[in-house]
Amino acid sequence: MRFYTTPHRYYCGIDLHARRMYVCVLDAEGQIRVHRNGPATPEHFLTTIAPYREDLVVAVECIFTWYWLADLCAQEGIAFVLGHALYMKAIHGGKAKNDKIDAHKIAVLVRGGMLPMAYVYPREMRATRDLLRRRCHFTRKRAELLTHIQNTASQYRLPTLGKIAYHANRVGVAEQFRDPEVRKSVETNLALAHEAIAAERKLRGQQDALTRAALVRWLYTYRSLTNEELATYVEFGESDPGRWFVTTQRQGLLDAMRVAMASAARQMASAFPAKR
Repeated sequence: MRFYTTPHRYYCGIDLHARRMYVCVLDAEGQIRVHRNGPATPEHFLTTIAPYREDLVVAVECIFTWYWLADLCAQEGIAFVLGHALYMKAIHGGKAKNDKIDAHKIAVLVRGGMLPMAYVYPREMRATRDLLRRRCHFTRKRAELLTHIQNTASQYRLPTLGKIAYHANRVGVAEQFRDPEVRKSVETNLALAHEAIAAERKLRGQQDALTRAALVRWLYTYRSLTNEELATYVEFGESDPGRWFVTTQRQGLLDAMRVAMASAARQMASAFPAKR
């Protein structure tokens, strides 16, 4: 767990929602300068913090709405901290909870150096991460649907269906259930699983294309460097710290793109264990 400990003149905590945001600004002494609710728009945010922009840090909990605020702060040169939602709950959990209280607590945590930090994912990589997450969702949904069919077969004491993850093994599965209601349930699962598989394959193709595009971008990263700058970088890259940096950078990007596939493989292996 990492905490944000950089001192500032003003500390802004925001309880951010899709359409509304509650803003709380504290000064270095902990006095409340602003504590108000308003629309979640760049105009409202910038107007609210305008008198306190000098040496201001903005903190918000890591939920699905933070992208635009992080980009706005980066554009405006305002320090931005993303709070780790799970760790924040462990630190400031309480009986009383509403938007006003949450905004104040976030500001208090960042002022006191007790705000657990989450990683602010780079803007240019967020779409790739979201794509991988969506593929994981479809893979999990497929495994859930096929597992339910296997469980239903065991419930009605039917013969083992085999590995119905393969399309050929799913042919004729629904007809093995005599009860029409149960058969309809299984047919629905099979239809949804087919759509999930198709979606997952489509996303996998996009992932492979993104991987190739990322590798190509690396080839053009240093085109703008002068010969002297490139020589300095090569010298650094050949040193021990440089080799560590380059290896870690390259491996980090590759791991980020492969994490969905590895996770999906583990879940499928767990859902459909090999026969002995």
